[in-house]
Amino acid sequence: MDLDALFADLLEAAREDAPQLAVRDVLQRAVTDRAGLAEALPCTRAEFVPLVVTPELTIIKTVWAPRMQVPPHDHRMWGAIGVFAGKEDNAYYRRAGDGLEAAGGKELVEGDVSLMGTDIIHAVTAPLTHGWTGAVHVYGGDFMAQQRSTWIDGVEGPSDSAKTAAIFEAANATLD
Repeated sequence: MDLDALFADLLEAAREDAPQLAVRDVLQRAVTDRAGLAEALPCTRAEFVPLVVTPELTIIKTVWAPRMQVPPHDHRMWGAIGVFAGKEDNAYYRRAGDGLEAAGGKELVEGDVSLMGTDIIHAVTAPLTHGWTGAVHVYGGDFMAQQRSTWIDGVEGPSDSAKTAAIFEAANATLD
């Protein structure tokens, strides 16, 4: 897998008239080479690693640890997920008064590509008891600079990259 070529294709797709759909198409081609992605982006620990960050697009390597859970959170920009290893379960929510209400869910397995709108709120669970879940996440903007929210015990609070990193490190600690 040539990551430089993949990143260039994703950046070019972000300039299309329908960038999210163009990014989806690039990710769909990329996840057909799951072994190549797994070799280029090894899944050996839970991590959330920005690979490319521009004002128009952010590309992140995401690896979920077995049984890892991430609480409900938003992105406030469109996103696309291409899963190349394992499985992730997404629970979707919508705002309801001062809290959230369930709004469906989606299981993603190896080879799946899923799109998320700008208003999506979701929680993620890696349901596998053994093995890692690896995915390429692409966001339509500078995800690292975006103010976001996380819901803990139903209460909305600010989220940021440091809090996200702490969730992933806590998952690694449970495996050590």
